[in-house]
Amino acid sequence: MSLKTTRARTAVLALVSAIALVAAACGGDDSGDGGDGGSGGGSDSANIIGPGEDEGTPVYGGEVSYGLEAENTGGWCLPEGQLAISGIQVARTIYDTLTAPNEDGEFVPFLAETVEPNEDNTVWTIKLREGVKFHDGSDLTAEVVKNNLDAYRGAYPARQPLLFLFVFDNIASVDVVDDLTLTVTTNEPWPALPAFLYGSGRIGMLAQAQLDDTETCDTKLIGTGPFQLEEWVVNDFLSATRFEDYWQTDSEGNQLPYLDKITYRPFVEEDARFNALQGGQLNAMHTNDPELVSQLISEAEAGTVTLWQSDQYNEVSYVMFNSSKPPFDNKNAREAVALAIDRDEIRSVRFLDVPTMASGPFAPGAVGYLEDTGFPETDLEAAQAAADAYEAETGEPLTFSMTIYGSVSTQQTVQLIQQQLERIGVEMNIESIDQAQQISTALGNDWQSQYWRNHPGGDPDQQLVWWDSESPVNFGKFSDPEIDDLLARGRVTSDPAERQQIYEELNREFADELYNVWMNWSIWTIATANDVRGVFGPDLPDGSGPFPGLAVGNPVSGMWIEQ
Repeated sequence: MSLKTTRARTAVLALVSAIALVAAACGGDDSGDGGDGGSGGGSDSANIIGPGEDEGTPVYGGEVSYGLEAENTGGWCLPEGQLAISGIQVARTIYDTLTAPNEDGEFVPFLAETVEPNEDNTVWTIKLREGVKFHDGSDLTAEVVKNNLDAYRGAYPARQPLLFLFVFDNIASVDVVDDLTLTVTTNEPWPALPAFLYGSGRIGMLAQAQLDDTETCDTKLIGTGPFQLEEWVVNDFLSATRFEDYWQTDSEGNQLPYLDKITYRPFVEEDARFNALQGGQLNAMHTNDPELVSQLISEAEAGTVTLWQSDQYNEVSYVMFNSSKPPFDNKNAREAVALAIDRDEIRSVRFLDVPTMASGPFAPGAVGYLEDTGFPETDLEAAQAAADAYEAETGEPLTFSMTIYGSVSTQQTVQLIQQQLERIGVEMNIESIDQAQQISTALGNDWQSQYWRNHPGGDPDQQLVWWDSESPVNFGKFSDPEIDDLLARGRVTSDPAERQQIYEELNREFADELYNVWMNWSIWTIATANDVRGVFGPDLPDGSGPFPGLAVGNPVSGMWIEQ
């Protein structure tokens, strides 16, 4: 029996840990044929612009210096981690996951050889690949995988997970069958479990030595991934070298990875990252800033850089309200802000007409997507009436603060929102914090609104942890019985038509209650020097093509440099 899972047609794999990042979107021409050529694999729905789109045969050697949007100061003790995209990118370099998404968004075995459910999706049997080694030379066994899964779900004494404790609370037990086989038993049917075993690249398998390290688990990284940690200097660089005993091969049977080394360097400001690429300090970087993407498209068309893009599997950017406290525990306040924000103006002025503005959390093609969810258009007269109603009810004018991760681009977007709200007499203060602080801030209650990016999709059941009223990682802190019921029904339902209806209803409930102001579906772009190839990765072990989405980074095992 092949791996059974629901299929996602857009919106990247769901985050199994919060993505609290800036919400600028990127895009570009999606008319490319998408193949990066050679044994390094490619994707039909991916788009490559520039000289790097030419086919070639991968060669070994060379180094990639990759510019990230932020530093992950918390390190990589994955069960306890709170990784955003920069942290995930590094994690995918050092660690492998049990499953991985393919070109169609299906979750297929990766470190696992097979992942098979019983008839009612309550017992899953995982068979591991034989001969997989960790960077310290130890073997990947069922016992180590059990310990990892127990660590993620809060059942392993050496580790104290924060977010994943709730993500995996549907697991009743993990049991070893033999050296390479284990079973996962769930409390209720869980058709989407294979998606959770990937977790946007966050559910990597740690070596037993790192798992048991109570002092330096966050800095002494030991995975099975294509590269092993060499050195990490916080806020400067993290370097990793080729793991000679890596288990994966390309479609021609050649051992991966191709590169000798990869070095990650954080550049918070988009312009600084781009300047480093132009100056040769970097030969790869990621961005979702529309202004920079527009510039990069021009550079790629002129032949100075190569862009790797996809309009598939998008995440959504939005204004998130804290619905548990004033002012946004009052629907009039949420309505006033939602109706006053002119998303068309933001798209034109700040996003340069690049991204598509969102109708809800589910992007086109995803289960639950609706072109028209009922989310309101800008209406200043109605917004003013809602603000007046709030003041009449509470005796206070509507004022609030918005917490953001403070890049210049995000600040400028939020400043435009601030100006729009002034049109109806609403005062909004802006509070900038570090990216590493934003998730922790959201977990607490000392904030009123945040500019946020999350929900890149996969299976919509993966959103339950973010939206259920009882979940501690329901960051917006809304309590909605109808959403709770829909989430509960969606979790145990495997019929595609029924699931579509359930999540469409959920989409409409969000639009009606205005817990968030949906901004845009965000598309990530990776810019590289023209000799860098294979960004989307090699084919997967089952022969399926690589996943085209970039919202949670890209695999590095298939990257290579033309000699």
